[in-house]
Amino acid sequence: MSVYFIKGKGWRYDFILKGARYTGASFPTKREARLVEARRREEITKPRPALKQRTPKPAPVTETTPTGTAFLTLVNRRLDHLKAYCSKKHYKDTYYYALRWVKEWPFDCELISTEMIEEFLVKRARETSAYTANKELRYLRALFNYGMEPKVGLVSQNPTNGIKFLPVEKKIKHVPSKEDVLRVILAAKPDDQDYLWTIALTMGRMSEVNRLAWDDVDLSSKTVVLYTRKKSGGHLTPRKVPMPDKLYDILSRRHEKRDPSNPWVFWHGYRSSKTGQWVEGPYKDRKALMKSLCEKTDVRYFRFHALRHFGASLLDQAKVPMGAIQRLLGHESRRTTEIYLHAHGQNERDAMKMLGEAVVGAEAGLKACNEKEVTCEPEKSTHESHTKSHTGQKKDLGMVA
Repeated sequence: MSVYFIKGKGWRYDFILKGARYTGASFPTKREARLVEARRREEITKPRPALKQRTPKPAPVTETTPTGTAFLTLVNRRLDHLKAYCSKKHYKDTYYYALRWVKEWPFDCELISTEMIEEFLVKRARETSAYTANKELRYLRALFNYGMEPKVGLVSQNPTNGIKFLPVEKKIKHVPSKEDVLRVILAAKPDDQDYLWTIALTMGRMSEVNRLAWDDVDLSSKTVVLYTRKKSGGHLTPRKVPMPDKLYDILSRRHEKRDPSNPWVFWHGYRSSKTGQWVEGPYKDRKALMKSLCEKTDVRYFRFHALRHFGASLLDQAKVPMGAIQRLLGHESRRTTEIYLHAHGQNERDAMKMLGEAVVGAEAGLKACNEKEVTCEPEKSTHESHTKSHTGQKKDLGMVA
């Protein structure tokens, strides 16, 4: 029994029986490869009489026995595509989910039904959350859509079609006030302040500022070039952002003191978890920085993305046209920019302030009118009582007469 492993392709069996060679590949585990091989040997040596009379001769194992070849191949091809065209985060997320998918469906793609995927998603929602299950549905749908592309041609249908997203409990996203943002920035160390101000004054994403190199900074024209993969097709797309004076002062100072051996504007030294050696390179994530600053200033925790909202809201309050804000943020859709501005809710606050003032004005007017009627009422009552008294006196005199 010959079972062996090929890196990147999984476990494989290969044997010769009655002068013919039989193979099966891309099994996720050695045990599954052995089980399928044993089953295949039994089919060849002990064929069922009924099946022999009614059906043609069994086809090779890769066509008749579910081996996982097609699905594992689809997953690997998709991962290769994401690694080449998309961000590292998107690739890592898909890789993490794919490990679970391969264990869940270790057979041919055509055998994966809509019902199987629905059951899987419901189970995932119970284990984690509906939000996570919906994210896996989006990634699975993208996986099969990729396999259906003419240049790929690995699957003929998408079993996720028709599956609806699970209902989720949506909450209002916390967006810090301008005062909280400033308190956090000013509480940071000088080098960290430069980092935070660069994000705020370019309205860039954290990943864009992390990969910012000195070649992307033009002090003569006061512009910086930021790169993002959050575009259609996953292309690394640049956009040029003008520098405000404060950002120009920060980058000029850092440029004078820079280490010529490091191309990045913001970098740090760390010990590699893979090699154990001390290396220098750009930041990847700085969650601990924001968490410690928020705790230090007693501000509700927020992350770097709030600095984009901060800059966009200031421009909106300054009556900067929506199109200019959209281009600075690097949004393809105007709707996305509107969501950023509405998150701060300045327009809504102004509208509700006007509503409150209108209500207070109307209430004050009504009170003034009511007070006027109250002051007039006693005079009317005195006059009426005097008239009634005078009439009563006449009646009394008539009776005496």
